[in-house]
Amino acid sequence: MFGSPLAFSYLCRKNGSQMEKDIIKNYIRYLKLQRNMSGNTLDAYQRDLQKLLDYLKREGKDVREVTLEDLETFSAGLHDIGINARSQCRILSGVRSFFRFLQLDGYREDDPTELLESPQIGEHLPEVLSAEEIDRLEASIDLSKWEGHRNRAIIEVLFSCGLRVSELVNLRLSSLYLDEEFVRVLGKGSKERLVPISQKAIRELGFWFDDRQHMKIKPGEEDYVFLNRYGKHLTRTMILIMIKRQAAEAGITKTISPHTLRHSFATALLEGGADLRVIQALLGHEDIGTTEIYTHVDTSTLRREILEHHPRNMVRENL
Repeated sequence: MFGSPLAFSYLCRKNGSQMEKDIIKNYIRYLKLQRNMSGNTLDAYQRDLQKLLDYLKREGKDVREVTLEDLETFSAGLHDIGINARSQCRILSGVRSFFRFLQLDGYREDDPTELLESPQIGEHLPEVLSAEEIDRLEASIDLSKWEGHRNRAIIEVLFSCGLRVSELVNLRLSSLYLDEEFVRVLGKGSKERLVPISQKAIRELGFWFDDRQHMKIKPGEEDYVFLNRYGKHLTRTMILIMIKRQAAEAGITKTISPHTLRHSFATALLEGGADLRVIQALLGHEDIGTTEIYTHVDTSTLRREILEHHPRNMVRENL
């Protein structure tokens, strides 16, 4: 099953020839099977590709005949309809992927995107929270509520391990190696990585586990680390709402999300002097070129770097 059936049928209806329908179908299969994309990423690629296909249909162009000039006009049109520079870059990245596939599979001899330029994004970076602000965030949580220790553990694990929110909600008890101070994370493209976990995060998890054992857990949900009041694993939206609410209660005026904690994790390590390649490995970056570098970084190096440079490990707290 390649993405949403409705999305796929929409793609097919929008394209004239059977050949183009087959090309799109084969491209989606390529993304799913060879690029090993998750459902959410696959849907995003399809939505972005649809923008190009709509443009080509209006211009009466076949994907096998598109020129660099056509793509430059398409790119300029994205700006004209108000799509911001960052989103333009994402869309054009998907367009490049599509035309590389066309060349790879023999639908085209050339790749018209080779000289296609992306807009300048600038130096804007996501918001970052300091360790002190993370402490304020956690201190604002009401521990008298049933979810109090759970929410503190969520924030601490996000900050101490640099997880994506999708990785957090899917974290399993069977993936925790707390005696060794590691967690096994299933990231994008079903790639596994080992990430060290701080003593502070382990302690917060322990408090949550004390509460968790008194819950009535739904069948099939027993292995999930974080659960809602009904005994089912959390969703990404639940985590987003919780973090925004706690930021408001902590008096933090920055616009933050679960990703802010992941970015704060990486920034704290970088500012502490950690090797950039180690940070990329800990984050589970998707880029294949970077992934090849990761193969030279073993788990002992990961552990040493995070112990030396992450603020949660610089001062051991009394347990």
